[in-house]
Amino acid sequence: MRMSLAQRVLLTWLFTLLFLIMLVLKLDEKAPWNWFLIFIPVWIFDTILLVMLIVKMAGRCKSGFDPRNGSQNMKKKVWYLIAMLLKLAFCLALCARLQRFTTMRLAYVFIPLWALLIGGMIELGYNIFYVRRD
Repeated sequence: MRMSLAQRVLLTWLFTLLFLIMLVLKLDEKAPWNWFLIFIPVWIFDTILLVMLIVKMAGRCKSGFDPRNGSQNMKKKVWYLIAMLLKLAFCLALCARLQRFTTMRLAYVFIPLWALLIGGMIELGYNIFYVRRD
């Protein structure tokens, strides 16, 4: 399943627009929806990305694949998977806090987001300073 760049941009724009419209309606108190309902476009988009990532990672299991060719690529895909799961954990904790299902301190809600940002900074630093240039 391959998507062109234009399709990916359009899909991202569409889900972001839908999420922002629902968020504005909730914040203006025009719609008395649950916070978990507001985040449905984000979760649908994340599910699509997770399925595509898992399919690409599972492609390494087919016969005739040489594991020496893609070890760096596999590390990157594992990082993407961890990043998506951290984002999902943050969104779930945020919705639970906003819906008042839990009395968790706000600092604890943001721990997955902080871990994601720190991991992103480490990856950026690694790609800038330690990538071999042949």
